Parts: sequence; C-alpha cells; structure tokens
Amino acid sequence: MAPGVDPLAPDNHIALMPGVLMGTGAPCSGRFEAITKSPLTGIMVASSCGGPFGMALKTAGWDGIIITGKADAPTILEITDQGVEFKDAAVLWGKEIPEAQALLDTKESKSLVIGPAGENGVRFANLASGHRFLGRGGIGAVMGAKNLKAIRATGGKFVIRPHDPAKFKKLCKTATRYINRNPLSADRYRNYGTSSNAKPCNQAMILPVNNFQDGQDKVAVKVFGETMARDHDTRPHTCKPCTIRCGHKGTFAGEEMSAPEYETIGLLGTSLGIFDLDQIALWNRLCGRLGIDTISAGGTLAWVMEASAKGLVKSDLAFGQVAGVDQALEDIAFMRGFGAQMAMGTRALSEKYSGREFAIHVKGLEMAAYDPRGSFGQGLAYAVANRGACHLSAYMVAQEVYLDLLKPDSAFGKAKWVKFFEDLTCCINSLQTCQFTMFAFLLEPPLSKYTPKPLLAMLMQYLPDLAIQLIDVSLYQGLWNAATGIRLSKREFLRAGERIHVLERLMNTREGIDAKDDVLPLRMLVRGRASDVQKKVVPLEKMKAQYYRARKFDQKGIPQPECLERLGIL
Repeated sequence: MAPGVDPLAPDNHIALMPGVLMGTGAPCSGRFEAITKSPLTGIMVASSCGGPFGMALKTAGWDGIIITGKADAPTILEITDQGVEFKDAAVLWGKEIPEAQALLDTKESKSLVIGPAGENGVRFANLASGHRFLGRGGIGAVMGAKNLKAIRATGGKFVIRPHDPAKFKKLCKTATRYINRNPLSADRYRNYGTSSNAKPCNQAMILPVNNFQDGQDKVAVKVFGETMARDHDTRPHTCKPCTIRCGHKGTFAGEEMSAPEYETIGLLGTSLGIFDLDQIALWNRLCGRLGIDTISAGGTLAWVMEASAKGLVKSDLAFGQVAGVDQALEDIAFMRGFGAQMAMGTRALSEKYSGREFAIHVKGLEMAAYDPRGSFGQGLAYAVANRGACHLSAYMVAQEVYLDLLKPDSAFGKAKWVKFFEDLTCCINSLQTCQFTMFAFLLEPPLSKYTPKPLLAMLMQYLPDLAIQLIDVSLYQGLWNAATGIRLSKREFLRAGERIHVLERLMNTREGIDAKDDVLPLRMLVRGRASDVQKKVVPLEKMKAQYYRARKFDQKGIPQPECLERLGIL
C-alpha cells in the first residue's frame, strides 16, 4: 500500500492468515492473524484470534486471504475449496453478531462477522469468530467500510499433515507435558482464566483504577479470578484445539455467558471504578453483541468520566456509577449523539476537548490493563510497540510481576528483554500458536526448570545477553521444522521474528512514526499512583535510547540501512 492511505478507503488491505500449525493438532494452535491499517491509530495493526473460522479457512485449502477494494452493497465473502463467491448480505446488515452468526454458521461453515459498530465505522470495532474476537485497532470498521459484513469459510475438505509426522507427534507430546505441569498454564489459567491476573496485579499496584489514577483497591478482591470461580461457577469455554483452556464461561446476573477476561475486568471494570462482576460480564456481552473492543471502550469511557469531573465535557458518566454505561456503549455502536465522538477513541477526544494529560493511550491505541509505573519493562514495551499500547507485543509484566524474575522498578536490561520478547512473539504469532504457551515452553525445559530461581533471576536481571542465549525456544523451532520440512536454527528462527517486527516498524515510519510517538501517557511519566508512597514514574527516555541501540535504529527511532540490509529488507 502507498503511504498515507485512508484506513477506511478501498485501498486499505486486510490480510487474514492462519499460519502453518493450524489444522495440525499442535497444542493451542487454533489461531489466525489479521493485519490491516488501523482507523483508530492510522498505522499498522495486527490481531490474533481463536474461534472456529481459522480452522475452516485452512481445511478449505487456503493458506490465507488478502482483501482489497469495496463492495457496492453489503456483502458476504464465501470461501470454499472451489474458490470464492460474493453474496448479498442485505438480510444480515444491521444485525448484532450472535444473530448474524446463527444465520451463517453450520457444522462445516464458520464465519468471521462484524456487528453494528463495524458497519457504522466505530474506530475500535472488532469482529468475531465464534465467541472469540479480533479485538484491537478497529479491524471491524475496516471490514464495514468495505461493505463486508462477514466472511464464511466451509472447511473439512483437507487434512493438514506435517512434513515429519513422527517428529511432530513427539514434539506435541512434549509440549502438552510441559503445559500440563506448568503452574501458570495448568493451574492458574486453566482453573481461573485470565481473570486470575487480577490478584497479582492488584498486589503489585498495576491494576487500573479510575482511569489509572491508582493501581490497587481494597475491594478489588471482588473481581479476582478465584472469586469469579467460586461465586459464578466458571468452567472452560475455549478454542479448539486448546490445551491451556484459559477461556471460561459462567453464571452472571442469573444467566450463562462468557466470563470476562482480565483486560475487560480492568478496563471496563476497575478503571471505571466498578468492582461488580455481574455488571462487567453484562457489559462484556453487550460489547460482544455490538462488535466493540472492550479495552478501547473502557479506556474511552474512563477518559470521559474524568473529563466530565474536570468540566471538559458534559456527561452523566462518573467513576463508580453503573448508570449510563449501557447507553453509552450503544450510542458508540450506533454513532448517536456524543457516542459519535466517543467512537473516535481517547486520542481524538482529548485532542478535541483537551485533557491529553489523562488520555491513556499510545499512538492512539488505548492502554491495556497493566499500569507501567509498577512494571517498567511493560512501560517500554507499550511505548515502542508497533500497534500502540499493546501488552502482547512483549508481555513483560509476566517476568516482572507474575514470575518475579526481573525487578519491576529497574530500567537495567529491560531494552534487551523487550527486543527479545518482541522478536519471539512475532514468531509465535506467525506459526500460529497461543502466546500463553510461552510460560510452559520457556520455563519447563530442564535448564530453566532446574536452575534455582534466585540464580535464574540474577542471570536475567544482571546478565541479560547471557540469559537470552540460554533460553530454550526449541519447541517452537522444532514444530516449525517438523511441520514444514524447512530447517531453521535458533538464530534463524529469532531472526525471522526480528524481520517481522522491523517490517512492521518500517510500515509505521512511512506514516511518520518516530521517537516522538514512542511515548507513554503523561500520567505515567510525571504522576505517581495514589497508593504508591514512593510515587514512582516510568524512566522511559533512558530505556528507549537503549532499545533503539539494541534494534539498530537511529536516535529518532528509524531503522537504519545496516539493520534493513542485515534482515534482507533492503
């Protein structure tokens, strides 16, 4: 695409790719990736998704699809092993996601669907595959702008066989064994889902409260995953094939529905001053019906609540009050009244009404539910992430908070770790498999598992170069080799991830992104959390300079010819 293309114009592209592991039965491999130019941020956005669509696409014989242009009227894209066909979607246009899915999905055919928010151009509209969502950056709005209500794939025509079945089977058994004995994947996430993150995040003061004015609250126990399991009868409700089974459903407000994920609890709950799981689950379901990303929706509503309290906008929304939130979400989806302004996201609101100092976003993407003032590496990862304030570009909070392997309030070595996890994450998202496998695949091999934790933490904190060299990524590397027959060494494997990341950066620098955009919300840089007696803020500039050097970017954050030539980009 040429630089400067309007994300909602016909010239924008959407790429949907299931990866080489889809359909092989590898643990946690039922995922696919979408990439486009974001209408929320104006730069590249990638999103990973589970659900049944990817499997249907792959077993229909497709390694991926790229969509360009715009249909003249509401359209369904039908994909089979015979080819593609465009069908009229007039009967589906205007319908909420579950109703559209009920008309589209069969045992063999699975759909990828937008809701009213995508049709109406909400800048953080998402799309659904079963009960899972391509959540961030407004990919649903890009589909809506193309008059594309749904993509339906009819699979089951092909069996996906790895190149070396015996080796692949052996690796899958090892992967499953690692997952089943890892405390995070086999215990915490399997039993409590991602909502189990709420307890350690509250303890570490990184749980967003009242638009990130604080990082913990004494009543937060009400939203802990353990509380949810006890009071709401939660149980796995997951993608196929999945070994971790982090997705859950339960009984909320007297009805069975999907259990809210941690990000939804943090952004559509505690960041609004709400600690009622029944209410959060209802809002989560409403967003799922309308096709709205819960992270950006919560971030936007939190900004409006604070802006209203400061007299910058007129709204009845207020921290700790449930009243008005349902209506606000519907107004966003249907672009009604002030909802049309909120549908543009936090950055646009703060630029129009002022209040940039408490607009919690990076590059226009609302921040995920981890306060970087208690996780400095996560702060750097947010600032330099290619799609904006993304926690999944490099999930540093795991090392800094959950596992206690890196000091959360130290800047030392964080640039190298962010680079390493960015590169590895790009590999994982391209295979494709779930990022949660990292806990087991990296920590269960013998060297990591049997090294005393204090020694492991010391190596990671003070000798990051050595520690990175010792990390065993052979399961990912082996699955690739066995599936494709293309052998990659560890160095070549991680270099492929590095190339992906730098290519994404290059897409963004063509759109004018540089060091001035690799920032954090002002609140994270100058104001401590209310509960933090030390009032720590993120020392971003020091870490950012180290990161650019590690990446071979110049001081403006632009990839240099040396970097591009080494990666085969130039």
